[in-house]
Amino acid sequence: MVRKPDGPLRRGWTTGACATAATKAAYTALLGGGFPDPVSIRLPKGQEPAFPLAREGLGDGWAMAAIVKDAGDDPDVTHGATIQVTVHPAAPGTSVVFRAGDGVGTVTRAGLPIPPGEPAINPVPRRMMAEVVAEVAAAHGGSGDVEIEIAVPGGEALAAKTWNPRLGIVGGLSILGTTGIVVPFSCAAWIHSIRRGIDVARAAGLDRVAACTGSTSEAAVAALYELPAFGYLDMGDFAGGLLKYLRAHPVPKLTIGGGFGKLTKLAQGALDLHSGRSQVDFDWLADKLAALGGDPERARHANTANQVLDQALAAGLPLADAVAADARATALGVLDGAPVAVEVLVIDRAGVVVGRADG
Repeated sequence: MVRKPDGPLRRGWTTGACATAATKAAYTALLGGGFPDPVSIRLPKGQEPAFPLAREGLGDGWAMAAIVKDAGDDPDVTHGATIQVTVHPAAPGTSVVFRAGDGVGTVTRAGLPIPPGEPAINPVPRRMMAEVVAEVAAAHGGSGDVEIEIAVPGGEALAAKTWNPRLGIVGGLSILGTTGIVVPFSCAAWIHSIRRGIDVARAAGLDRVAACTGSTSEAAVAALYELPAFGYLDMGDFAGGLLKYLRAHPVPKLTIGGGFGKLTKLAQGALDLHSGRSQVDFDWLADKLAALGGDPERARHANTANQVLDQALAAGLPLADAVAADARATALGVLDGAPVAVEVLVIDRAGVVVGRADG
């Protein structure tokens, strides 16, 4: 995890915005208008940024332009990646055809907004590129029938650090963006990935998904259930984002797995489990322990939630089960009657399930 810096943060540009600008520059050059540098585009909400070209090329029946992605102050895995677009004329009436070049993935599973077999270029970037093709064609006398090939050198290695392999996007990165702008530390991309994971699981007919707070809890859940890779949702701290999407897009069974501290916060009603946005209430934990016959004062003055867990385990008290039950109640409250059977597993630092609630 990267710590959010203090002070104002600089915004950046999505891969979709970079690809759109590169498309405009390449198609302009292909039609004889030269390479505009910097090249400006209009984003969906009206902003008009300009992008410097990092590379350009022109040959018989093709033009290429490349832009280095600037994600601002966001810890984006694609920050500094080169988004390269090559434009070729296409047959009359073809309109705009998209191709995946080196480092751009191909969709292989249903459930995503792009059908299997297509390059992993999302709908909004496709629309933005089609619009600049029409704009350039009108300005320079083109037909607007083009093939757009997008490449991201090194993109396949970068994609291994994203959700793409789990979602069935093979061979590289996705070209993404709904506004064209990267808002630093907005976590929108993470929540978007959770939603797409649910979509893929539903399209595949899975009857269970597992949403875990981290790798240790995921490994513990994987030891209990044989799920395909796309059945595991990297929930992280975003319990609310997961549950609200499942409320409208249910999966029959949900297993939530997490550490004692994070699931205590869920049990206490928090839906964002990040340490900067919710805290463990030790008085609440102490009261829970007292109701089970434990010593509440030690718990009340503990430094960490895991100290309280250790105290309960040493005394043979089912505190983790009680936390799991309350976390499950929070989840069911957010699901608000959606047909999702919820199981909660509390997992200790060694990866052992120490608490469980499944109703």
